[in-house]
Amino acid sequence: MPVGDSMTIGSAGEHTWRYRMWQHLRATYGGPFKIVGPRETLYDKATDTADSYEYADPDFPRAHLAGWGEGWHHLTPLIADAVRESRADVLLVSLGLIDLGFYTNAPQTAENARTFIAAARSANPRVSMVLLPVIPNTRADTDAPFAAEVVLFNELLAKAVADLDEPVSPLLLASVPPSYDINHDTYDGTHPNASGEHKLAAAFAEAMYQAWGVGQQYAAGNG
Repeated sequence: MPVGDSMTIGSAGEHTWRYRMWQHLRATYGGPFKIVGPRETLYDKATDTADSYEYADPDFPRAHLAGWGEGWHHLTPLIADAVRESRADVLLVSLGLIDLGFYTNAPQTAENARTFIAAARSANPRVSMVLLPVIPNTRADTDAPFAAEVVLFNELLAKAVADLDEPVSPLLLASVPPSYDINHDTYDGTHPNASGEHKLAAAFAEAMYQAWGVGQQYAAGNG
């Protein structure tokens, strides 16, 4: 189940990294898998609603738990039911930017992440999670306190993953793609364009391949 904010839900006309990840798994994973989640739509900027099905390629399993303007603050109360009802056993989570930008500071956001992990495990004690650190957006270039909160949160997220990792419910901290450049991999300083979608998918794919042997190394041609 992909879980995330606007970078994960995507907007009308996009492929999304969810699509790129599905293409990668379809090409490299040897066993059956299913993309699950309670939502399927994209965000429509024209109407300011998350009711669009205008994917660049709609022919893929579009399920997710992601929302434009939603973060740990919003999705933590929803995750237990989403895991239970979809029977999700792997969560690919990209959250935190919206929290730090508008709702909670770094320690509060990290506490919400810990609560999220506990809630997901309450629904499935064997659930596995891959968590992506916050990628600073263009605001961090001019807002030093915000940039510092991003750095602190990522440190606290890494600590949470180390503290809460369990053999029966493993946690992985994905790496921010080293070549990710908001000037080239986004269309507005925050949201991924095609190259950014590939790099976000690769971050999750590489973590699962290296730690769990799932699939193979990511190749952009898979998407």
